[in-house]
Amino acid sequence: MERTAAYRTLEAKPSENSIIKPGELVDLVEMTPLTLNDRRIYNQLLAHAWDRVQEPGEHVIAKRDLRGSHNANDRVGDSIERLMAAIVKVRVVRDGERAVERVQLLGSNTEHESPDGMLRYEFPARLREIIKESTIFARLQKEVMFALSSKYALALYEMVQKRGNMTMKSYEDFDIGEFRELLGVPRGKLPMWGNLHQRALAPAIKEVNALSDYTVELEPLKTGRKISGVRMRWSRKEQDEVSGVMAELKRPKVGRKARIEGRVEDVSFGGRGRSEGNGLLRTETYEEARRLFPGYDIYHVEQEWRAWMAGKGELPENVDRAYLGFFTRFVDRHPLA
Repeated sequence: MERTAAYRTLEAKPSENSIIKPGELVDLVEMTPLTLNDRRIYNQLLAHAWDRVQEPGEHVIAKRDLRGSHNANDRVGDSIERLMAAIVKVRVVRDGERAVERVQLLGSNTEHESPDGMLRYEFPARLREIIKESTIFARLQKEVMFALSSKYALALYEMVQKRGNMTMKSYEDFDIGEFRELLGVPRGKLPMWGNLHQRALAPAIKEVNALSDYTVELEPLKTGRKISGVRMRWSRKEQDEVSGVMAELKRPKVGRKARIEGRVEDVSFGGRGRSEGNGLLRTETYEEARRLFPGYDIYHVEQEWRAWMAGKGELPENVDRAYLGFFTRFVDRHPLA
């Protein structure tokens, strides 16, 4: 009987709201520690180049598309330099045998000096081959990627998304050292299980469970009295749970940590004002902010405004006017370079 060819990762198509990431680049080991922003930017570089990511040549992206909620380009430059210098270990199959390859994540690049300039970049040849040969991938939701607040949460989310579609499997066991490496925990940091769980794993689990369409559990595995491994379990949420996740992703980040931890039920402005006191801005207000303040991240400024208003304890009579007034003062304090 003729054998069906394996489905290639490159055949997977991203959408407006999702990114395709080869499984080999999910389960990699950083030899040089990367930050949350580094990981987000790398995912964006992959997504932007996806249609011809396996081909040699240069890709071009506007720096403003990589800034996230920050207006400064220096963070983009710092991340690009760390990614270019990063050596990672990737598990592959060569000549029918499992192997570990050490490759660079990013090749040569050119950054235009203008704040609104372009970044020209390319991927190393061997990395392109790994992507070309990949047959398993993670589909990452952009909203979730930007909502997660730690690199450990993002790494855990990617690991679950890679494994979530495995119909015959709902858990996987990892050696404790391997699991630490896959999460990107720097060598020598959080060496004891209690500290690792409290500082890295527990917050990551809470965020992934609150903001993704999977529920994940991490169980320590013991050899004698020593914790030697981790069992990761995952399960897809029911539709009503997914609806709750989508509702949370639409809400302001202000107060999200408290909501995730169950310390408050609702941190929206209450009491008075239009839209039943929920402080929602009109679409026209966002459009006006874009027109008045080009180059600024209107949603980042909105978060700053809501955080400031939360301290005052009451909703203004006209939230749209209050937001634009705050934006004007924000621009005065934070001029673009």
